[in-house]
Amino acid sequence: MASGSEPCIEVNGKAAGRAGAGLQRRQLLQLSPALLPAGTWAAAAPAPASAIKPPLLLAQTPRGGLDGLAGRDLSRYLVSEKFDGVRAYWTGERLLSRQGLVLAAPPSVLARLPPQQPLDGELWMGRGRFEACSAALRRSAPREDEWQQMQYLLFELPGGAGPFSARVARLQEIAAAADTPLLRVVPQDRVESLAALRQRLQAVLRAGGEGLMLHEADAPYLSGRHEALLKLKTHDDEDALVIAHLPGQGRWSGLLGALRVRNAAGQEFNIGSGFNEAQRRAPPPLGSTVSYRYRGLTGSGLPRFATFVRVQEL
Repeated sequence: MASGSEPCIEVNGKAAGRAGAGLQRRQLLQLSPALLPAGTWAAAAPAPASAIKPPLLLAQTPRGGLDGLAGRDLSRYLVSEKFDGVRAYWTGERLLSRQGLVLAAPPSVLARLPPQQPLDGELWMGRGRFEACSAALRRSAPREDEWQQMQYLLFELPGGAGPFSARVARLQEIAAAADTPLLRVVPQDRVESLAALRQRLQAVLRAGGEGLMLHEADAPYLSGRHEALLKLKTHDDEDALVIAHLPGQGRWSGLLGALRVRNAAGQEFNIGSGFNEAQRRAPPPLGSTVSYRYRGLTGSGLPRFATFVRVQEL
């Protein structure tokens, strides 16, 4: 690093002048907070390492969306509503988030879940209530009144034998035996045509839902991102890892300009819109996972018009 009294910013391993003179918008920054001049934003510290992530099945978005399914035999899928809650994996002893973080739940809630029986589903408080659900689950001291509004919507039996259709039937038996309004198995239905699937999607959206999930009825239990599970929404969305902060210009000078991210396919690109001023002042930490929306793909296969949605804190 350069010596002398002038604060230094490193750009791709090379020292630059005070306040980052000459920086290009797309250069990646590594900022040392102790060396920054007053008023210069600093990259947040990397997110703390989380617990081991549970082996979840993650959905793919079909290329071309709903129309991209033309020509497929849709009768081989079980179709369900996509709920905008928080993914939760029950180990048989505790609830884990998708990131492997322990979700603090009241003892009365944990007592209603089947011991030693792994479950996969969505903790949900109702349509349009994601923020309330997320806030309740981020509490280190859970509140009974909030959890009374919560449902655990089950859609997979981790490690279960047989095809997905058989695992759904087993989930229904487990929920019936538990006999609690907390547990509900997500209804799974078949559609016979693209027109019927389109009508189903429109009905869910009119009701305030987020979209649809299509799971191959004959699929064995799988983990990781797999085409056996598809998601349909009016917009495309995915998650990506934050690998760098890019400096703002103009009205955002001294603040975050864009996030440099890497998606599950290993592609790297920038997300520069969707942030409020507070988020630009305190951007998502390096190493954190963010959700973004986009409108199809560019000719080179990158997300088009990627827009920040939220940090995946759980």
